[in-house]
Amino acid sequence: MKIVITKSKQEASLYVAEKLMNVLASKEHPTLGLATGGTPKGVYAELINAYTKNETSFHHAVTFNLDEYLGLDLNNKQGYAYYMQENLFKYVNFNPDNIHIPNGKASNPEKECQRYHELIKAHNDIDIQLLGIGTNGHIGFNEPSDQFYLATHITTLDEQTRKSNARYFDSLEAVPKRAITMGVGEIMDSREVVLLALGEAKQDIMEKLLNSKTVDPKLPASVLHLHRNLTVVMDEAAAKKYNKKVRT
Repeated sequence: MKIVITKSKQEASLYVAEKLMNVLASKEHPTLGLATGGTPKGVYAELINAYTKNETSFHHAVTFNLDEYLGLDLNNKQGYAYYMQENLFKYVNFNPDNIHIPNGKASNPEKECQRYHELIKAHNDIDIQLLGIGTNGHIGFNEPSDQFYLATHITTLDEQTRKSNARYFDSLEAVPKRAITMGVGEIMDSREVVLLALGEAKQDIMEKLLNSKTVDPKLPASVLHLHRNLTVVMDEAAAKKYNKKVRT
């Protein structure tokens, strides 16, 4: 595990964006695992900026998003397909056929999970997976549980997760209770993982994660301790309670 602590959110976002661009530059057909929420918005802004300056290209890349709310269609403004369009895809040159997001409106969600898992495997897994972390330690929508789920699956969202995400909806009641998410097996099969944590709201969970000694499904992100190529990137606010600071 490599731990990087930056002075600001912008510096952290730029660091992660540069890691993604390095993969884009080094692979003939790079496969990117992408995340949503507030954390990666700065990363996507940096990628868009680099693209507008002709410093990178996405025409040859394949993407797989971590998750999607069950029941939300492609045009729902709270859905992650819409989020990705508004925060990255429509500003750069991805081939639309190479963009993959779970279908939250699939008529058979279980078959959709199987289809998504098989599609990831058909692309020989993910080259670099971008992750955020929930205040309860979830990665993707792999919530605290008694067991790890290895493959793409339907998950019931933890109430803490729903409360955290309620700011994107009209009310807590409007937040979906279930989602389709990649499993920890697919995340761990990625050749490189970058975990990005920003802001004081993440300081407690990052202290817990980085000081944890065991892998526990009740702290889903703890499985990342076993990954062979993991970089944890935090700004100073997220790293405030972590006691082994390493600056860039």
